[in-house]
Amino acid sequence: MKIGILSSGGDCPGINATIRGVGKTALTHFGMEVTGIKSGFLGLLNQDYLSLDDEALSGLLSLGGTILGTSREKPFKKLLDGSGDEKPQVIIDNYKKLGLDCLVCIGGNGTQKTAYKVSQLGLNVIGIPKTIDNDVWGTDITFGFNTAVDIATEAIDRLHSTASSHKRVMVIELMGHKAGWITLYAGMAGGADVILLPELGFNINKVNKAILDRAQKGKPYSIVAIGEGLQIDDTKISPASYISKLIEEGTGIETRETILGYVQRGGSPSAFDRNLATRLGGHATELIAKGEFNRMVCLREDKIKSVPLSEVSGKLKLVPPDQDLIIQGKRMGISFGI
Repeated sequence: MKIGILSSGGDCPGINATIRGVGKTALTHFGMEVTGIKSGFLGLLNQDYLSLDDEALSGLLSLGGTILGTSREKPFKKLLDGSGDEKPQVIIDNYKKLGLDCLVCIGGNGTQKTAYKVSQLGLNVIGIPKTIDNDVWGTDITFGFNTAVDIATEAIDRLHSTASSHKRVMVIELMGHKAGWITLYAGMAGGADVILLPELGFNINKVNKAILDRAQKGKPYSIVAIGEGLQIDDTKISPASYISKLIEEGTGIETRETILGYVQRGGSPSAFDRNLATRLGGHATELIAKGEFNRMVCLREDKIKSVPLSEVSGKLKLVPPDQDLIIQGKRMGISFGI
């Protein structure tokens, strides 16, 4: 059998470990041929490929980024001028020219949605969920999330000392377009005093009250962790800037902001993410060998399984209001701004 692998969407720690997991299992255990497709679906459209042999797959486990490159090409999106209609047929033609038996698509929600549409063209596809946001439906966790939480937690740890020294409120904005998983997990692990999630919204009066209550108890500084997807009234500035301004105006306490940004997506994956990526990649290859196509591999209750791409496409996994970390946080006096 011959398989193609591509990575699409934003970069993420663990993509290379996944490519290695798929490739080495395919080569060593199943005797398959493996082709890497560069720059996501753009490479499939432009016939930009490379052979993934044992040498090419060596040294990838701890390497950040993706050796295949990535893009946000959406081959099923039609442009305003009507162009783009030809791309699905180009994908079919190039898939067949390559002689592929299956296409492995590593990516987040957009990638899994595109992978499902590719499967509807009659091609064999396997999806592997990737995103630091942890918002892909159908899996308990995505690789990259654990690494991002570790990075964000360390940043919050470092903010405690400067906040304490200057008796300030420090607002840190963490990644997550619509989902607050990183903010919740890093906020709790880093001992944030206020955690604001896109899914829950916030009442600034309750945020300020929590900060003032701490000050009255002899705790003159506070850490506020917020998700970048937080809905605010002024879209011209960042949520961190907006919240910082409202806190300083409402409490009279000097407030500073930090936007952690892309550093959360870079660098070497954690040990957990390396192992998860390896497990997901290996199971993806096993599904191909069995002829079980058009599915996304996933982690459920610490077991590697798979779900139909049709069930995943177009869905988001958001933080529920009864998530156990939120419940426990409230019991400990942490404010969620609601």
